[in-house]
Formats: sequence, structure tokens, C-alpha cells
Amino acid sequence: MTTNPIHPTIPFDDDGVHHGFLRLPYSRDDSAWGSVMIPIAVIKNGDGPTALLTGANHGDEYEGPIALQELAATLEPGQITGRVIIVPFFNYPAFRAGTRTSPVDRGNLNRTFPGRPDGTVTEKIADYFNSVLVPHADIVLDFHSGGKTLDFLPFAAAHILDDAMQQHACVAAMEAFNAPYSMMMREIDNVGMYDTAVEEQGKVFVTTEIGGGGTATAKSIAIARKGLRNVLIHAGILKGKPEVAKSVYLEMPDDDCFVFATHDGMIEPCVDLGDFIEKGDCLAKIWPVDRTGAAPLERRAKRGGLLTARHFPGLVKAGDCVAVLADIRD
Repeated sequence: MTTNPIHPTIPFDDDGVHHGFLRLPYSRDDSAWGSVMIPIAVIKNGDGPTALLTGANHGDEYEGPIALQELAATLEPGQITGRVIIVPFFNYPAFRAGTRTSPVDRGNLNRTFPGRPDGTVTEKIADYFNSVLVPHADIVLDFHSGGKTLDFLPFAAAHILDDAMQQHACVAAMEAFNAPYSMMMREIDNVGMYDTAVEEQGKVFVTTEIGGGGTATAKSIAIARKGLRNVLIHAGILKGKPEVAKSVYLEMPDDDCFVFATHDGMIEPCVDLGDFIEKGDCLAKIWPVDRTGAAPLERRAKRGGLLTARHFPGLVKAGDCVAVLADIRD
């Protein structure tokens, strides 16, 4: 049996604050015996639940990394019961490049699970988390936002699961995060996702989509910080009272929630995030970029709902997601 080559430079089971790296050997042109050094922090105080907290699963998403870097720098053992494992830059090569996928092997970490211990760099990272870190966790929080290509209403999300008790626990964690919106999420492609791998191990899992456009704002960072603290309190790890405000409940019930471009061109948004859409409404126009005098192609809603996500860059390619709609739940 092949052993994963990733080696932690800090202990996971000792009380106190420990900062170090997950060291992944990676021989390359500029470093024959080099390594990928993934920053990690472990804060532990006695026996109790373990939270595994990750950001930059995609390397161009920043709210999670900012909130997790602050937590790693400020959290003291006396504030918690149990253990907090913090990995602000999950796909570290992608994060350093500011790209969704890894520049090393073009791996999309969130489509690579369960990974392989003898695979590519991205596959080895996935395997280490799947086989070493996730099994130790009681609750997993994985931060996402829209990256450079999408913009979202800020929501925390849980998935519909076969195990009703596990789903109930995941929904409770999502509600504890208390983002402005709370989503029962339907993935268009869950094969190889970290979410799926964690849930298949029976863990409590909550994820987010907070903002986008390849940057972060003061408001989106505040949502991440508040939600992170709330989840740790909910898990019984962090002492204190959660900060709670109204959250609008959303659900994506079918594939018609997703609208895709069928042509390349320049996108003209016709509605904004948070607008309520009727079936047949024009969501966006796609203008040709290789000639003048031609009418734009319209992308219309196949169902009604709240505009929850939209394409962000000004140019669009055939197959790009143009818009995502969701129902408001009572």
C-alpha cells in the first residue's frame, strides 16, 4: 500500500498553539529536492470536538483565507475545548498563482477527491485530507466564493443527503453560520468534490459562496469572520455566544436553476443579484465581438426565482454559467 508523502511539521495531538506546514515533496526544474509547503495551524486544549477549517480550495477565493489567517493568529487554547485545524490555503499552489486550479498540474482540487497518494500534487493533497485529516474531524467548514468568474449572493450551504440525521446536523451548522442567505444546495457536478468526500465519511459539513469577482470586500470578510466564529461555538469548541441575524432561506430544486451561455461574446447583464426573476425574463444579452450590426443573443430564465449568482467577467464563452436562480423557502 502506497503511503502519502505529505508530512506535517507540527503535532496534531499536543495541547497549545502550533504553526507549521504540510510538506509535500515536489521535484521540479527550479528545486530538485523541493517541496510544496502548505501552511497549517493546530490549536488544541484538552479533549473535545475537532473542527477542520479550510479556505482557497480554489485559489482565487479570498474571504476564507482572510478569516482563517486572522483566526490562526489570534485564537488561544484557553478560548476553546477540543481542537481546531486551520488550513487557510487548501490548494496552496493555486492560491499563490491566484488561479482556480493548480499551476503545477492544472488540478481542480474540488474535483479530485478522494485523490491518490501516488498521484499528481493535487491528487496527493486530496488523498492526505481524505485519509488523514477528515477522519479526525467532527465538523468541517470549507469556504468558497465565486472566484474570478462568478459573483454570488452571500450564503452558507448544506446538501440534501440520504442520511436524514446527518443532513439535519449539516443544516444546523449551516444555520449556525448565519450568512445573509442559507442555501439547500444542488450541485451540477458533485463527482470528486471535497464536499462529497467529507459527507461520505459521515461528517458534519458546511460550505459557503460569499461574493466573488476574484477579490473580497469588507462586507464579505465580515460575513466570513462572523460565520466562522458562530460555527465553532455551535460545535461546542469555542466559548461565547453566537451573533445571529435574519437569514433568507433558499433552495435550488432543479437543473433549470442554471443558465449557460451558448455562444462566445460580450455579456450585458439585464438583472442584478437579488432581483426576483419571472420565467421568460431576459437574464443577459450576449453581444458579438467580431462584427458590428448584429443583434445580441438573449439568455432567458427557464423558471422563476431569485438571481443568486451571475457570470462576472465582461466576456463570456459558450458553456459558461451565466446565471443561477433559487427559490425562496418559507
